[in-house]
Amino acid sequence: MTARWPDPDRTIIDHHLTGLGLRSMKSRTCYRQVLHGFQDVAEHHSELGQDVLVAWLRVSAECWAATTLLHRTRIVDRFLDHLLITEAIERNPVTTLREACSIKQCMPVWRALASHDPEKALAELRRPRPFGSVLGEVLAEHVALMRNRGYKYTSQSARLLRFDQFLQLNPALQEQPVGVMLTHWAAAKSTRNHAVECENLRRTLTKIFRHRDPSIPSRRPDPRPQKDVVKQWRKPHIYSPADIRRMLDVARSFPSPRSPLRPLTIYTMLVLAYCAGLRRGELARLDLGDINLQSGTITVRQTKFFKTRILPLPASVVVELRAYIKARRRAGASQDPCAGLFWHEQGRTRRYTPEMITWLLTNVTRRAGFKPLQGRTGPRVHDLRHSMVVNRILEWYKAGINPQDRLPFLATYLGHRDINSTLVYITVTQDLLHHASERFRAVGAPCLDLGQGVRS
Repeated sequence: MTARWPDPDRTIIDHHLTGLGLRSMKSRTCYRQVLHGFQDVAEHHSELGQDVLVAWLRVSAECWAATTLLHRTRIVDRFLDHLLITEAIERNPVTTLREACSIKQCMPVWRALASHDPEKALAELRRPRPFGSVLGEVLAEHVALMRNRGYKYTSQSARLLRFDQFLQLNPALQEQPVGVMLTHWAAAKSTRNHAVECENLRRTLTKIFRHRDPSIPSRRPDPRPQKDVVKQWRKPHIYSPADIRRMLDVARSFPSPRSPLRPLTIYTMLVLAYCAGLRRGELARLDLGDINLQSGTITVRQTKFFKTRILPLPASVVVELRAYIKARRRAGASQDPCAGLFWHEQGRTRRYTPEMITWLLTNVTRRAGFKPLQGRTGPRVHDLRHSMVVNRILEWYKAGINPQDRLPFLATYLGHRDINSTLVYITVTQDLLHHASERFRAVGAPCLDLGQGVRS
């Protein structure tokens, strides 16, 4: 700040305009008018601060429209930067406000100052600095450590950032013990998901402090919040084979006059999502070179937990892939092995993103009548993966195969780390319950009768 305007004779303005090298007389006149008007306001204040900026905006609003005024603020920005560089002022007030709000652009600051309530607008604009709380340094070091070890650490980092921002918005808590901070964090929201997030945060913080002080006792995880969430989680929709055939028919007739390849693309996405149990991200990351039609396999690269797996495909799926690749070639798609398998004509990458795949498959689900025309209720795209697991187990029951013996292979096929992750996908349906009961009567019941005979 400066207590007195540094340019009473306005020579600095003339030097600044000369240095800009403005060619148009109209531009020079506009710049001079804006800067002289700004100085007229600044000279009536003892300090060059927020009050000067607000007062100039109020006076200028009587002469210019709102859009024109915001455009003129860029002229003032350049002039204030010039004054700072030449050491005519000690601090740029716009830069001070921008740093206080933790934003990179100056225009949001000017918009806030030009509003009816600048203080309220600036308060809404202020964002806590990443890891700016009393625990920020410790949390940032832990995130950097885990990422250096090869972990993505995205969800954990986001959770730590939310906790850090909570502490910054509640400065009184920063002097309290960590236990008190966590108690207030847990009470901030009453949702069940937040209870799980609090439990995960407690585990993470315990791990952080144990890295710094091994004498701190470890904390046993509390499974109750997660169990409560699982109870309230909606049950996946299990598509029957007839439902899948209906969706495939809808995909073949998908209206797409500008992109003739799109119906076959959606059809192939559905085939792989159901028959191979691929996630939407795995579908989006598939390259043309990942498909081996001769061996009938597909390579799914760098999926969850950085795993890569090679999946054998049924002969019927290979036939559909061969037909799609031929149609893809006729449409003029790139034949580079690194090109996206699911190609479209527009876009920089020329491949479908996970969000686009979700939108397309959800649209097919709505057209097939399984999901309302609007809203998020109803089956999800990920339910195709659940359906693949349940229907595969049903086929094993019908063929007289013990599903327990095949579950490890199914877990590997789905890309799961262990069988417990696969068990989550098993949704009990009436057909599954019926076949499981029939197998128990045929296999388990005689064993129980034999045991009773031996005991007697």
